[in-house]
Amino acid sequence: QPEVAAEAIYFASHNPRREFYVGEPSVGVIVANKFVPGLLDHYLARSGYDSQQCDGAEDPNRPDNLWQPVPGDHGAHGAFDARAHSWSTQWWTNERRGLIATAVVALAFAGLLAVLKDR
Repeated sequence: QPEVAAEAIYFASHNPRREFYVGEPSVGVIVANKFVPGLLDHYLARSGYDSQQCDGAEDPNRPDNLWQPVPGDHGAHGAFDARAHSWSTQWWTNERRGLIATAVVALAFAGLLAVLKDR
């Protein structure tokens, strides 16, 4: 959903960190691009346009909105709402990475203490 991206943009504009990844696919693309950069370029060149197209039939009664907006307030939601996600695990962990890192270190330390105690 557009609200996920809007929240990330707002957060990024008020945070000094240089980069943020929003959405699980972005992490996969970034990791893949580090190891096989040309592969994704080749794949997207062959399938990128077609994957953005809709399989549904065009509504013949649809008002033309190429040269002027259609009447009414349609907001930022539309035909793809059923397929869009309103929450991103990636973004949730991104916002809380300090807390998550602290929890991981605390768990590792507790595990180390448990191992040392058993000796």
